[in-house]
Amino acid sequence: MNETTREDAVLVLLDVAARIERRLDNALSMTRGISFSEYRLLKALAGAGTRGVMRVDLAEAVGLTASAVTRALRPLEKIGVVATEKHERDARCSLATLTPAGAELLSDAERVVADGLDAIPMKGLSLERLVALQAELAKPRQAPARRGMIRAHRDPTSGQEGAS
Repeated sequence: MNETTREDAVLVLLDVAARIERRLDNALSMTRGISFSEYRLLKALAGAGTRGVMRVDLAEAVGLTASAVTRALRPLEKIGVVATEKHERDARCSLATLTPAGAELLSDAERVVADGLDAIPMKGLSLERLVALQAELAKPRQAPARRGMIRAHRDPTSGQEGAS
């Protein structure tokens, strides 16, 4: 795949993901009063069981920063679907758990998401290939290759040109 085709493929993939997220977000907000991001947080909390999840781990699970998770959990705490146990020194290490009301909301929201997914044409997409791509993207990044480009720059202190 050449560079232009690869870039086009990524842009299409991102557009598809954004459109799916918007559809699910609209359906959830209209019927259950939560966003798709909040749904993902509830889903991740449910997967942790009663032991709870540190906010940094929750952030990793849903692709947000720890501070974004902290901000996103506040309204969920206010409506009683999430409980948090504060860490004495670091808010990112606070444990969040799903309450019984949260489990009920999640169950309702899962049906909304399932209905929304039924309306999305996914023929020809392979879950295995998408999961493989996800796993590949989750690996630590290596320094990008420098595509043979060497730029000349002028060292401001010496006035001489060099390569970078």
